[in-house]
Amino acid sequence: MAKDIRIDPRGPRFGAAVTLVFAVAALVVGANNVGLVLSFLLAALFLPGAIVGPQATVQSAMFARWVRPRLAPPTETESFRAPRFAQQVGLAFAVLAILFLALNVVVGYFIAIGFIVLASFLNSVFDFCMGCEVYLLATRATRRA
Repeated sequence: MAKDIRIDPRGPRFGAAVTLVFAVAALVVGANNVGLVLSFLLAALFLPGAIVGPQATVQSAMFARWVRPRLAPPTETESFRAPRFAQQVGLAFAVLAILFLALNVVVGYFIAIGFIVLASFLNSVFDFCMGCEVYLLATRATRRA
């Protein structure tokens, strides 16, 4: 198992807010070429986080550069594993949105983007990471006593 990397839990929340802006834009513009470009942008935002972890994303770099210096140090840190899983789920939904557009399945596009909007909204506004919770449930369910 890879070394556990500890991250500031406020970083992924900031990243979710950035993601929310692009996901809402994709939802509003709809299933057209602009929606396709925004879906590819969402996939590009999720990709580094899905492979390496949330600490490797553009949003994390923005947080580290512009937001974190203005905040007090975090009172606690968290493992990168659950947020990385959440990034993998987000990437899967962004890829699904792209595939649905390529196949002209408009309803599928809106459902996939809608899930990204819902998850990023819950994380950025209420600090509730759906993907993280699924990861923790799966980890508990598969852990041997």
